[in-house]
Amino acid sequence: MTDTKPLALVTGASSGIGFELARQFARNGFDLVIDAEDPTITTAAAKLRGEGAEVTAVQADLRTPDGIEQLWTRVQALGRPLDAAALNAGVEGGGAFVDTDWADDLEVMQLNVVSTAALLKLVLVQMTGRNQGRVLVTSSVAATMPGAYQPVYNASKSFVQSLTEAVQQELKDSAVTITSLMPGPTDTDFFARADLQDTAMGKGPKDDAAKVAEQGFAGLMDGKKEVHAGSLMTKAQEMASKVLPDSVKSSAHESMAKPRD
Repeated sequence: MTDTKPLALVTGASSGIGFELARQFARNGFDLVIDAEDPTITTAAAKLRGEGAEVTAVQADLRTPDGIEQLWTRVQALGRPLDAAALNAGVEGGGAFVDTDWADDLEVMQLNVVSTAALLKLVLVQMTGRNQGRVLVTSSVAATMPGAYQPVYNASKSFVQSLTEAVQQELKDSAVTITSLMPGPTDTDFFARADLQDTAMGKGPKDDAAKVAEQGFAGLMDGKKEVHAGSLMTKAQEMASKVLPDSVKSSAHESMAKPRD
């Protein structure tokens, strides 16, 4: 790797919003460390090198402490400070809480909550030591509402959003910025992985992942606290969530996420 370019870390970068975020960094003059649990991360790396970036691809499962350590060790081994990080890795799980397997629920919490918090701490300790850096954390519009038929996922994103906002306040006087990316339903393999295709949400309109990433990257570089990315419909949903009571939001979510008979 050359050390003449800024360096960015992107997790969950093999496809979807994560890959498109990595592409935004590559097109804007960053070298990359990218991570995903699946071997297609090497294919993603090849595409990103075609954008002119030097890319280190790490296949590590961030649901485990060993995976987090493996990724961070590779970052440190480069001997270069991180100028930016996009903590995007996440997993979904649909279904009523009493019907889902606890092991699956735990995977959602390990990846969405534990790995995000662990990497955020590692990244911010380095960045605050230099008083320089930018972090993008992928939250979700789901963070703003109780998620009937996606209860653990929505709760995990609520944790991420609360953590991000709290740390933003703690670092308000520093030169390190943290941006929360809050997309709505996006056209990725998210719904297939979560077995949500037979729901109103799964069948409904979705935002383009490249557009969401473009908006998120722009917000990150502008130092914004939040980016409500996607279509006007997604932005309207976010605005409505600020005024509607939780009981109404939970009922509306049920109608979108409950499998159709």
